[in-house]
Amino acid sequence: MASPGITQRGDGRWMGSLQLHGKRKHVYGKTAQEVKAKLKTLYQQVAMTGVLPSPGSRTVNDLLDAWLENCRASLKPRTLAWYEDIARRYIRGSIGPIRLSKLEPVHIQRLYTQLQDSRTRVASHTHLVLHRALKLAVLWGWLSQNPSDRLLKPRYRPERKEVWSHQELTAFLEGSEGHPLHPLWITAIATGCRLGELTGLKWEDIDLEARSLTVRRNLQRIRGQWMEGPPKTRAGERTITLPPEAVIALKRQKAKQAELRLRAGPDWQDTGRVFTGRLGQPLNPAMAEHGLREQCEKLGLPHLTPHGMRHLHASLLLEAGLPITAVSQRLGHAHSGITLAVYSHVVKRDDEEAARLISAALKR
Repeated sequence: MASPGITQRGDGRWMGSLQLHGKRKHVYGKTAQEVKAKLKTLYQQVAMTGVLPSPGSRTVNDLLDAWLENCRASLKPRTLAWYEDIARRYIRGSIGPIRLSKLEPVHIQRLYTQLQDSRTRVASHTHLVLHRALKLAVLWGWLSQNPSDRLLKPRYRPERKEVWSHQELTAFLEGSEGHPLHPLWITAIATGCRLGELTGLKWEDIDLEARSLTVRRNLQRIRGQWMEGPPKTRAGERTITLPPEAVIALKRQKAKQAELRLRAGPDWQDTGRVFTGRLGQPLNPAMAEHGLREQCEKLGLPHLTPHGMRHLHASLLLEAGLPITAVSQRLGHAHSGITLAVYSHVVKRDDEEAARLISAALKR
């Protein structure tokens, strides 16, 4: 039996309404229970805001524009650019033209399903962006509820990170020793720093006597412009102890940079950065990626990206038995759960060893 105020239309759908200050808002559903739930949400929002939600003729694209503009002052430039890219590539052309008043969970679910078929992480990222935009629409009174709350959310399971074996690592270190970027690669493998953290390093961040490196900033090239900001997370601001090999590599980098400065003369750009171009300008991430790819091909090694060197660093430490909490701190992860999710395959091998050891103890 339907509740008072909820009626069934001639097309079979159920309808309910709420009137406030002479304006009436209708909600619809396939069942009376669905309409009752929508009305309950509507009552709660009216009690909180004092107004009826009204999307008017606004579309999803209109919402994205408003949401991104609202985020501009509070987001890091790279994060904002990433949100804009996700919206442009995966949302605007598909459900962007749909009016908010007509947007249903099925529209969003269909979009996620299309993206999930081949790019699981893209579907998850798309949900993150769309859900946050729709949440703002609810806060502003454009919608009574967030339609992305009522569907099967895409799940992202981190892929297993393939890294070099010990033999491949040795071959790379020996074969790339004369390359101009060799000190960068040694530092990346020795510290597990992100590429943006390495290119953002300044000599003032490094104490070669104390064998320490402090991550204070992240340098990114976004749409042709250099953007410097804090590390990715608060935990990203960290001091890392350097192994002797990294100290040697950094001393070599300092000497090489002094030579480049002399050659450049007045054209030298004194940025104070550790890893730079030939004239002292920030090192373009694309150059680091390209140089590493070429070197891998030259040595006949599986291709590894600079970020892959970060994974290599973590895998080597976990395989050696370093606690996951210590590895997480070294990587600058917000919490060790992130580290465990990405490197669970390495930890599993440790767990198999634990089973072998406990079995030996039980047999005594």
